Amino acid sequence: MPDATGTKPDAVTGGTDHEFTVAERSQAQLVLRRFVRHRAAMVSLIVLGVVVLLAYIGGWLWRYDVGEITSANSQPPSLQHPFGTDSVGKDQFAQVLGGTRISLQVSILVAFVSTLVGTLWGSVAGYFGGWVDTLMMRIADLILTLPLLAVAAMLAHNFGGTWYLIAMVIAGLYWAYVSRVARGVVLSLREKEFVEAARALGASDTRIILRHLVPNALGSILVNLTILVALAILLETALSYLGFGVQTPDTSLGLLVSEAQTALTTRPWLFYFPGLFIIVIALTINFIGDGLRDAFDPQQTKVRQ
Repeated sequence: MPDATGTKPDAVTGGTDHEFTVAERSQAQLVLRRFVRHRAAMVSLIVLGVVVLLAYIGGWLWRYDVGEITSANSQPPSLQHPFGTDSVGKDQFAQVLGGTRISLQVSILVAFVSTLVGTLWGSVAGYFGGWVDTLMMRIADLILTLPLLAVAAMLAHNFGGTWYLIAMVIAGLYWAYVSRVARGVVLSLREKEFVEAARALGASDTRIILRHLVPNALGSILVNLTILVALAILLETALSYLGFGVQTPDTSLGLLVSEAQTALTTRPWLFYFPGLFIIVIALTINFIGDGLRDAFDPQQTKVRQ
């Protein structure tokens, strides 16, 4: 029966008829929401952002330059020199900030180049299949069987010296890992309805790969990109430690650790501060990759702490 206002109550709820609508979220919004709720990833993103700002802006504002020699030789950490100085008087804080810049540039260039090459390589192999897939993946498998550190050291010794050449050497060995991931995702996508519809509409193979398959494989690719950043900075550190990485007058975190190994007992601050930055960068990037993996997982229902 109508109520005193003449409105007919709803048969189920006993209240008045109302239309409730919820704004539909896009896939990008859902991914961003899940990522923001991942506490470890967000904390790591903030810490990594602080490290990046410190390396680029802090190094520019700091009172000492990377190659500047002061009158304080082999001084322990103090207010004047927070990370101490080395045997010739160089401020270690400026050295660590400069090394962080180079190491970040190497890892980011490695991640970009290897992800680009590996994604295109794996997508083409997975899309065409048959002998094309077999040939391309056997080449990738050949790269994967190589002893990474030994081959990288040999190539870096012959072609390296500068940070960008070191990055290209490492990228030339890491792209095969991305290609396997991209191929696996494309193999599961190429028979989907939207790919068949694109073929029916006359889309070329290149357009299908670049406009339909690669964007839908972006989640797995981004997760692997973050992993590559961490792996690249660790491999660059290992190469520089062995003497095959970045060479002076450039510097890197690995080179600083290598130069400080003989002073570990007398001047430990020269060793531990660049090593701490390496650990912080690698750990934060791994946590960010973990958060991205959970965010891109459509079946993820529980927020990981």
